[in-house]
Amino acid sequence: QVQLVESGGGSVQAGASLTLSCAVSGRRLSHYTLAWFRQAPGMEREFVVSIKWEDGRTYYADSAKGRFTISRNNAKNTVQLTMNSLKSEDTAVYYCAAVLDYGSGHVVRSSAYNNWGQGTHVTVSS
Repeated sequence: QVQLVESGGGSVQAGASLTLSCAVSGRRLSHYTLAWFRQAPGMEREFVVSIKWEDGRTYYADSAKGRFTISRNNAKNTVQLTMNSLKSEDTAVYYCAAVLDYGSGHVVRSSAYNNWGQGTHVTVSS
């Protein structure tokens, strides 16, 4: 089992930047995919971006392309999500998730992930 703890959420103005961090513990992360999801009030949880720990390959949702960047720190066992040019529609609870993944494709379904953090709130005001 993998434990995930998010941090870095907050309230910002539209156009600002924010970096979220996810501390990962419990297992070696080889062959794991780490991902960020978000859930706005009244909406379903949606995929934002994922990264394969083994080789660093990433996959972005269209809503995140060009504005968000995911990165990993192997030494610290952390995953970061840097969000630039934030919009009001980015307001949501952001979750870090992990799944053991031996496939070559990218896992985007939330139901496929079996390890979740508690979430961190991001509020963007216009």
